[in-house]
Amino acid sequence: MAYPRVNRLNEEMKKYISHVVRNELKDPRVAMMTTITEVDVTRDLRYATVFVSVLGKQKEKEDTMEALKKSSGFIRREIGKRIKIRYIPEILFKLDESIEKSVDMFALIDKLKVNNSDQEVEKDGGDE
Repeated sequence: MAYPRVNRLNEEMKKYISHVVRNELKDPRVAMMTTITEVDVTRDLRYATVFVSVLGKQKEKEDTMEALKKSSGFIRREIGKRIKIRYIPEILFKLDESIEKSVDMFALIDKLKVNNSDQEVEKDGGDE
């Protein structure tokens, strides 16, 4: 069963958290290529799981996640200023690697296409 209020809150939180991370968070550990991919607020509106995608090396990902976890109180306060609800959800950050997995999958598909086209050229060239 879908909960329209929770869905609206998910989208609003995603928009505002993205804004705060991009424009107001001054921690140098946060990588430039950080994206908030999804926010999932629980039905009781107490917790919000924020999925973060970071493009870069493993060290950058770890530093960014650590910085975001340390600044979750600041982000929660800023969200409280912008969204008028009784309880501001506690923010939990999780690393989302789905974008990188999809990039890897596309690279594998392209590699297979190149290999298949090379095999077809060899077959066509051998028949003559």
